[in-house]
Amino acid sequence: MKLQRVQTEGLNVVTAYGDDYVSVNAVRHSANLIVFPSRIIENWTPSRFDDLAFDDFALLAALEAEILLLGTGNQLRFPRPELLQPLVRAQKGLEVMDLQAACRTFNVLAGEGRSVAAALLFS
Repeated sequence: MKLQRVQTEGLNVVTAYGDDYVSVNAVRHSANLIVFPSRIIENWTPSRFDDLAFDDFALLAALEAEILLLGTGNQLRFPRPELLQPLVRAQKGLEVMDLQAACRTFNVLAGEGRSVAAALLFS
């Protein structure tokens, strides 16, 4: 699906997504990544959703973002509660949604100038 561009001049925006990819500024990515308005962390984790570990969430807790989104692939799935402990200790929330919703939400929040990061999983 292609997405419309909003007031995002100079920012990273998700320009398209599919079952196994996300395009950011028309550059296709097919490995898990974290997207910020001003940068991208490629290969965030090699894990599939079912294999996410404590360290994956510790990295998310260390990110400098007010809003953290987790796109869990084609379906909405919630991480095991014990994995969220680094976020709880850092007093950071995590919005969990499917990949497509995370992409759309990221674009809206980035366009509003919010401090947002979207951690996107493809499986």
